[in-house]
Amino acid sequence: MTDDEILSEFRAAEALLEGHFILSSGRHSPRYLQCARVLMDARRAARLCEALAATIPADLAIAAVVSPAMGGVIVGHEMGRALNVPAMFLERPTGTFELRRGFRLEPGTRVLMMEDVVTTGLSSREATAAIAVAGGEVVAAAALVDRSNGAARFDVPFYPLIRLDVPSYEADAVPPELAAIPAIKPGSRAA
Repeated sequence: MTDDEILSEFRAAEALLEGHFILSSGRHSPRYLQCARVLMDARRAARLCEALAATIPADLAIAAVVSPAMGGVIVGHEMGRALNVPAMFLERPTGTFELRRGFRLEPGTRVLMMEDVVTTGLSSREATAAIAVAGGEVVAAAALVDRSNGAARFDVPFYPLIRLDVPSYEADAVPPELAAIPAIKPGSRAA
């Protein structure tokens, strides 16, 4: 898929929002990608994840996909289907990611850590640490959207379906034109 085709999928799902948004990282942005909207159509989710799966080298020998809940659950499941491997998700029952619900990884299982959107990479790094604690070996990270503007860094190869340069600001550095718009927190960690 081309970037234009990918963005067309987001636009068709009304998943590209404009306004003043507080991201799960705490940063502020004039644009928000509501991946849940693009993933609510199973055929659209399958198309996007199949396109992403096609970019991941087969020699990584991925044996499982693990994603952080909440945003990564659907996209992780679709990537598992596209790669024909089991898909699991991490939860934060006490504030730290962990596998639950009987999910487990055999020691050394080669894992793709899958996100919906990466902004700072913090959740991805926390998920990667939890996968290691559970015995897995993260060999790659992937996301539908990298909106980090090149700032997210990983110790493994990172495969985003699309990279979008969307500005984001610390709470104390929001430009006046953005500060004039009421802020909303639309993500999975909304108050």
